[in-house]
Amino acid sequence: MSSSYLVLPVLIPLLAGALSLLFWRSHTAQRWLGVMATGALLWTAVLLLLLTWREGIQVVEIGNWPAPFGIVLVSDLLGAIMVVLTGITGFATALYSLTSIPKQHEKYGYYPLLHLLLAGVCGAFLTGDIFNLYVWFEVMLVASFALIILGGERAQMEGAIKYVTLNLFSSALFLSAIGLLYGLVGSLNMADVADKLSQLSGEERGLVSVISLLFLVAFGIKAAAFPLFFWLPASYHTPQVAVSAIFAGLLTKVGVYVLFRFYTLIFIDDTDLTHTILLWMGILTMLVGVLGAAAQFEFRRILSFHIVSQIGYMILGLAIFTPLALVGGVFYIMHHIIVKANLFLVSGLVYRLRGSYQLKDLGGLYRSHPWLALLFLIPALSLAGLPPLSGFFAKFVIIRAGIEAEQWLAVAVALLVGFLTLYSMIKIWNEVFWKAVPEGASCTPRIYHPQSEKLGMYYLPIIGLATMTVLIGIAAQPIYELAEAAAAQLLDPRLYIDAVLGERP
Repeated sequence: MSSSYLVLPVLIPLLAGALSLLFWRSHTAQRWLGVMATGALLWTAVLLLLLTWREGIQVVEIGNWPAPFGIVLVSDLLGAIMVVLTGITGFATALYSLTSIPKQHEKYGYYPLLHLLLAGVCGAFLTGDIFNLYVWFEVMLVASFALIILGGERAQMEGAIKYVTLNLFSSALFLSAIGLLYGLVGSLNMADVADKLSQLSGEERGLVSVISLLFLVAFGIKAAAFPLFFWLPASYHTPQVAVSAIFAGLLTKVGVYVLFRFYTLIFIDDTDLTHTILLWMGILTMLVGVLGAAAQFEFRRILSFHIVSQIGYMILGLAIFTPLALVGGVFYIMHHIIVKANLFLVSGLVYRLRGSYQLKDLGGLYRSHPWLALLFLIPALSLAGLPPLSGFFAKFVIIRAGIEAEQWLAVAVALLVGFLTLYSMIKIWNEVFWKAVPEGASCTPRIYHPQSEKLGMYYLPIIGLATMTVLIGIAAQPIYELAEAAAAQLLDPRLYIDAVLGERP
């Protein structure tokens, strides 16, 4: 039974995508199939997390070919947590899509592409093979590129070109590093590679460092880390808001997840070099992202730059590389996926009500929709790190780890970025909710399904994600313990290696 829990998070969205193609002419069937499939994905992911928590790292050998010769799926706590977060984000997006996606986009394959994207994300989180990781990355790239250009608007095409160009460059680096690594150790199974690299010495260590840096650049681009991050704020504000939300919640986190996986399991001997680079990447990513957000006056572009700045906190947790710092990094990933996806969903509801994302054209929503104003404040203040919300505890753990490691510059920048994030959120609050509607502003609601003009399906996922943000803050202890257990597994790579290859004398 445990094997099905590992396979289903990939199989469910693939089957749902195929069924969506069968129901090509029935948009209603595609919508509700999307909700049911993502709900099933979430349920399976929760069961997988509980199984991994109780019984340890889970491994499935596809086709009964043993590792390192066959393909394996592996679920440790970090991977299982990421699959649960994928299920949460996918389910919220599917609910939101019921009334937010135009029929024309549904006609062009929105739902099959959404399921394909979720399959790629889950596959990347669960694969134990580096080449299959590359395959899942390409699945995500194809699906995400198609979702960005769905509709064919000029802004979408411009954003898509920047998006795909940098990601193809990243994929080329990734594939080059894979070739060099295979030539060196003759294997691409992550556990086997980690085991063999630990036995190398002499001149071969220099080549390992080169390969490590190639992977670092490739995954840094995928994670939108400094300096090659500009593709993200140039593209994430262009597609439908449901697409922006799932991109904001998941895609860059796949890059962050792989950084955590590779630099706690495979490349663990060159920590002085790689973690120094990661430290500066984290610091500069935080700073550049938040300054870019402060200069913007378009709702989704502000949120897009804040994706970049918040990625810096996660990289910082990996760079400091103490038990507490890794706990903070994992905690921050859990917090950020929920909060950031929710903020994009809120921006979409604002667009539905007012017909614009430009702050200068917005205003007055606090008076007309006070509950929406509250639902914006919850994730916004959490993103800034105010107690008792989830972002406060995530930032607190990382900053405390930085203080204990005497990384004073990183701590100072993290605190500064928190204040500047609060400034951006206050700017949105003032412009969108508090000020009066500007004279001459056109308030044209955007209605994609005239037969169902009710806002319930917009509010439902927003309320759910906001509730989770509050609960993570109020009940931070169990979430912290889960992050602590995941960090403990990351700090002991032998657990992963032995689970996949079997204990060796």
